[in-house]
This record gives sequence, structure tokens and C-alpha cells, in this order.
Amino acid sequence: MSGAIERYRAIIQKPVITEKATGDQERRNAYHFRVPPDANKVEIRRAVEALFGVKVASVNTTTVRGKWRRRGYGSGQAPDWKRAMVTLREGHQIEFH
Repeated sequence: MSGAIERYRAIIQKPVITEKATGDQERRNAYHFRVPPDANKVEIRRAVEALFGVKVASVNTTTVRGKWRRRGYGSGQAPDWKRAMVTLREGHQIEFH
């Protein structure tokens, strides 16, 4: 069982705390998470349900392109990442500390 939990923790990397994400928590009972680019919706659903003990209604994902950054003469691109918006069923919520 602990192997499965470690896999789920690798999928749900961290919550995305922005103004829009916080508004979605209040309006739509939806939470945003940063996930690996190769994670699919089924894996994300199972990870959230196992880690937080809630029931998921839907999962939406989007790939966020990395921004170009400059430091002195050098420039490079930040890595691409994926955002998952997880909508919970009525009566469920996640508490962040």
C-alpha cells in the first residue's frame, strides 16, 4: 500500500495557489494542482481520492508552457508543466494547512 501512496504523491506535486485557483475553490469546489506532464486524468483522479479521502466529480488538465528567462547574456526556457483542475463532488472539500 505504501508504494501506491508514494506513486500518488509523485503525481500530485503541489497545489497551485493563485487568485483564480482560490476563487474556483469558493465558487465551483475545484482545486488546482501541479502534476507531471505525462500524468493522465485517471491517475490524477485516483491520486486525489487516495491522498485526500474525497470523491472527485471531474478532472480538467492543461499544459502550461515554460517562459523564456534571461540572466545576463544567457537565456533559456523554464520547463513546461501541467495543471490539473479537480472538481469535487457536493459536500467534499480539501483543507490546506
